[in-house]
Amino acid sequence: MIGNDWDSFLAEEFEKEYFKHIMEFIDEEYETKTVYPPRDEVFNAFKLTPLKDVKVVILGQDPYHEAGQAHGLCFSTPEGRPIPRSLKNIFKEIQSEYGYDIPESGCLESWARQGVFLLNTVLTVREGEANSHSDCGWQIFTDRVIEILNNQEQPIVFLLWGKQAEKKKDLLDNENHLVLITSHPSPFSARRGFLGCNHFKLCNEFLRENEIDWKLV
Repeated sequence: MIGNDWDSFLAEEFEKEYFKHIMEFIDEEYETKTVYPPRDEVFNAFKLTPLKDVKVVILGQDPYHEAGQAHGLCFSTPEGRPIPRSLKNIFKEIQSEYGYDIPESGCLESWARQGVFLLNTVLTVREGEANSHSDCGWQIFTDRVIEILNNQEQPIVFLLWGKQAEKKKDLLDNENHLVLITSHPSPFSARRGFLGCNHFKLCNEFLRENEIDWKLV
């Protein structure tokens, strides 16, 4: 389904009844309603970041629900689209830590290709209806994904921003990993901890020679 090592780790999940229910549900949703991201981009995070390459996990909630914004990577938007406010705050924090210019594009694919796994805990959404697919079973699946990540030996940094992401800390008990928690980068909460959190530098200090280049050209 995905085309890399994720397939072998998720093979059992793909055969479970709850996952078959998810697929049936979203197939009908895509046929009868407008749903984001595009059907062939739902698993983009997995396709762009094989499990063996994961260095950092950033958790989002559900995809952007306006036309042309979602493409299967949390917080990211395709080239040429306006940059959402939460992502602008992410760029502001990177600028404060590293001095990089704020990029004109919100596409985070270069991060994904370096090993930043950009996972939404719900992978699809109906147009204009935030959280409209939050009860279809996606969170059972993504909790299992987080457990698989937790079980990996390679050091991984988990960036949990906001209350929904913070709930996942109970799934993370591997001492090989680093878990960093702060407020969500949303304009409503960024100043409660996210801005000034220094997470991007802390992340690279932990990864050492495997650090991420957070600069987007």
